[in-house]
Amino acid sequence: MKIEAVTLEGKSVRLAPLKLEHLSELYETASDESLWLLTANVIKSRDDLRRYVETALDEQTRKVSLPFVTVEKSTNKITGSTRFGNIDVRNRKTEIGWTWINPKWQRTAINTEAKLLMLTHAFEFWKCVRVELKTDALNEKSRKAIARIGAKEEGIFRKHLITDAGRFRDTVFFSIIDSEWQTVKANLTDKLRSF
Repeated sequence: MKIEAVTLEGKSVRLAPLKLEHLSELYETASDESLWLLTANVIKSRDDLRRYVETALDEQTRKVSLPFVTVEKSTNKITGSTRFGNIDVRNRKTEIGWTWINPKWQRTAINTEAKLLMLTHAFEFWKCVRVELKTDALNEKSRKAIARIGAKEEGIFRKHLITDAGRFRDTVFFSIIDSEWQTVKANLTDKLRSF
């Protein structure tokens, strides 16, 4: 697995390497409070977002994360962010997460195509055998979205972490393994045709 900044590009979306220079436009997108109701991180200010981005970039330097801004290609507008995290080269696995998209672009092709691009990179370029996805047990919308792409729910880690808001979070773990990838890929490709 070669962990280095990369741009992943589809028909509707471009996942570009996250940079500090994105802070201003990213904050415009992140300032909708509804995005942070059921997340571990809470972005209430530009300083919160700066810390969030600096943490992601530090993890990238340590080669355990690969963060992106999510860009709508037709407008070149940043719609959110996502990343590969918990990259484990030895065991050929990663997590796709830290994903948020401004409500204006939710339920569009953006997230579906972004997941297809990231999963393709993980399974076909990095040769991963496992990709994990997680969400707050209370986040039914996210749980349904993860299941809809074909990930299998594996269980709930109780009191898995403490959110920025101070709440104990139970976390639902999902995964896709290499033997499931072609079916998941066909499913996502089919879903994109409906947009």
